[in-house]
Amino acid sequence: MYSPVEETVQARLILSPHRSARLRVVLSYLPEDPFAVRMAFPAEFSLDDAADGPDTEDIVWVFARRLLCSGLEAPAGVGDVHVRPTVGRRTMVELRAPEGTALLQFDTTDLRRFLWRSRLLVPEGEEHLHLDADRALAQLLG
Repeated sequence: MYSPVEETVQARLILSPHRSARLRVVLSYLPEDPFAVRMAFPAEFSLDDAADGPDTEDIVWVFARRLLCSGLEAPAGVGDVHVRPTVGRRTMVELRAPEGTALLQFDTTDLRRFLWRSRLLVPEGEEHLHLDADRALAQLLG
């Protein structure tokens, strides 16, 4: 069993053209879920009113590792998650939910480092070798 890749980075939540807030984002990659990456945000940045309590857990978004890789080079994404490069070695991640849209700005170097570490664990194109079909089926069937 491999250890997960986890990296804490700083991002900027874009609130308006002239306002932003810094926040801590935990990026993680689990070899047992080899096609996905996770981004965890502090609950206080949620648009959901239920996330206001002191014991509320981080908000976690799960999406394709390939989407994050592609979005570093050119706009990518369909649906709830979009990733695109921008000027000055920055990458924008747009997360869409029924409650609203969050636009986050990351240092591209941080994202590249995280992806590099995930590829050391599971190289691109070898994800299928790390799938556990029995476990995935058990999770689907609950």
